[in-house]
Amino acid sequence: MSTAQHKIGSGFGAHSTADDVLAGVDLSGKLAIVTGGYSGLGLETTKALVKAGARVVVPARRPDTAKEALAGLDGVEQDVLDLGDLDSVHAFAERFLASGRTIDLVIDNAGIMACPETRVGPGWEAQFATNHLGHFALVNRLWPAIESGGARVVSVSSRAHHFSGMRWDDVHWRTGYDKWQAYGQAKTANVLFAVHLDKLGAERGVRAFSLHPGGILTPLQRHLPKAEMVERGWIDEQGNALNPSGFKSPEQGAATQVWAATSPQLDGMGGVYLEDCDIAEPAVDGDQSGGVRAWATDPEQAARLWTLSAELTGVNAFA
Repeated sequence: MSTAQHKIGSGFGAHSTADDVLAGVDLSGKLAIVTGGYSGLGLETTKALVKAGARVVVPARRPDTAKEALAGLDGVEQDVLDLGDLDSVHAFAERFLASGRTIDLVIDNAGIMACPETRVGPGWEAQFATNHLGHFALVNRLWPAIESGGARVVSVSSRAHHFSGMRWDDVHWRTGYDKWQAYGQAKTANVLFAVHLDKLGAERGVRAFSLHPGGILTPLQRHLPKAEMVERGWIDEQGNALNPSGFKSPEQGAATQVWAATSPQLDGMGGVYLEDCDIAEPAVDGDQSGGVRAWATDPEQAARLWTLSAELTGVNAFA
């Protein structure tokens, strides 16, 4: 049931938009959950899915902001969810399951990046807790509806997974906190989550993918000082994106996750990392320009992370 980590020649690429990959795809009658679906890439994802006929549930940590961003979009409903609070995750899942509906698509899009050292819950490092553990708990809590729908689960990772593998001796960065390496570990966890979820879910008709959406200037950069983004060559002193930096538009950035969630080209596949609307190649050592690192697709590490995540969150749909 495993899928080779090699390009399939999808016909799409870095400049494809979410609307491009959905051309000819009818999502009428389908229900999608898009975390963070009211800002940045999430909002573009929500818009594209609705345009293709899907109904989209957008759980939001900032419901007032979400209400404003989603105003005028038919086929969207909101609820409250804070991925850094497991009680909030549990409550959202219970409300959804009580509706008796099945889920066709889950896009774990919400996240935080390179924030100052922050602790949530029982002292967990915020990026690992929000980007990975919150989504882990959400998918496991929603599993009855996900399995009934034979859903695709899409874990939005990043090329930043190149920055760090799993820091098994200190996943919560009790010592030596580095905001970029901590982000990298969280993004590696997003890939490993999809690897093991696909292994567990494939025989039940549920497939999982992870991906790098591309570099896009969105509210994800909210924790970064302007000076740091200028130094990295992302923006100029006036805050404008610099063309040489290779940033995608939000519409292009949403394309790979929409393709992962809906494309018939991926039928029967799963457990792989995608970029630029195709399956990515394995990364070459020392080259951070693309591909997926071996530490992020290692099935043994994926199983180890699943076990740890189940212990930490207290939820495991497969136990």
